[in-house]
Amino acid sequence: MNGYWEETRGLMIKALVVWFIFAFVVHAFVNVLNQVVIFGFPLGFWMAAQGSLIVFVLLIFWYARRQNAIDEKYGVAEED
Repeated sequence: MNGYWEETRGLMIKALVVWFIFAFVVHAFVNVLNQVVIFGFPLGFWMAAQGSLIVFVLLIFWYARRQNAIDEKYGVAEED
């Protein structure tokens, strides 16, 4: 069971790193990112308004899928 918790912990750390980057780091550099313009919108504005939210939703689905694979690997998956 130690392998299960190691993989779960590793997955959680990866997810938290991605969350931290898009919740804090990207927004800390918003003025620098505003130098890049995509379709008439500054990249910093786009990342603050839409990009981070899209990444968070994708992160939820990725995390759930990976955790389910870990659960199945160790035989602790929920039954459908």
